[in-house]
Amino acid sequence: MHLLNKISIIMSLLLLATWSYAGNDKTYQSDTLNRTDENNLKQGWWIYYYKTNSAQKESEGKYENSRKQGIWKRYYETGTTKDEINYKNNRPFGYYKTYFENGNVQEEGNWVNNRNTGTFKRYYENGQVSQAFKFDETGKRSGEQKYFYENGQEMIVGEWDGGKEAGLVTEYYENGELKAEKYFNGGALDPAKTKVYESKTAKDPLKEEIAESPEKVVKVDPKTVTTGSKTDVFTGTGCTKLYNRNKQLEKDGCFKNYRLMDGKWYRYNEDGILTKIEIYKGGRYIGDGVIED
Repeated sequence: MHLLNKISIIMSLLLLATWSYAGNDKTYQSDTLNRTDENNLKQGWWIYYYKTNSAQKESEGKYENSRKQGIWKRYYETGTTKDEINYKNNRPFGYYKTYFENGNVQEEGNWVNNRNTGTFKRYYENGQVSQAFKFDETGKRSGEQKYFYENGQEMIVGEWDGGKEAGLVTEYYENGELKAEKYFNGGALDPAKTKVYESKTAKDPLKEEIAESPEKVVKVDPKTVTTGSKTDVFTGTGCTKLYNRNKQLEKDGCFKNYRLMDGKWYRYNEDGILTKIEIYKGGRYIGDGVIED
């Protein structure tokens, strides 16, 4: 028998041994799937399926005493991987990666104690890097930080220290022309040293984005949020911070008749991880903010 055929057969047998069926009991790596012990605690490998498509996995991973351990994967209903997150005692810990539905990486970094540490990258759906950051052990941005346009051109390059701009921060137009040189001290801009450059060919992407952005109504349900203060009651109009039932910051900005007009909407996944910060101006969504903590 040809060597390649032998290898193919051996690999097939190994796969069957790893993922097999014993009667009606599914097993994975010799462990019964979706198993609970005598104390009704989840143990071993678990697979969840979409309610709307029982043939498609929604997520899978390992439990120890009903606590997630190791790599857990979630999937889009199309079957492509949605994210891969490492867990330790039911909390995200270590390297993680999220994906767009087209299969391209959306975000990757290191998660410790509910914050990013080390290197971090966020991508556009076309595969180009959107943000390249460095976080210290406390979850604050430190060192060189970069933002990019969707065409791959650098947008902002500068040094951060303790989560704040420190020293020179350089901005570029989308065509690569120098846009501004700004100097910061502890996050405070020094106007005397700042230089701004006009471009005859480049357009201001922020102004275009605001003009073209659809008006998106973000309403606040007063039953699901709180100001975090017993004396500060949210009336639906005014500027304040609002927290969800998990005491996480959900919205920060100015409101009119319970609608977010100017500010930020903090979005979390089912594990309580901050995954997105949407920015609104005049009631319009104009882009995503930076996740720093």
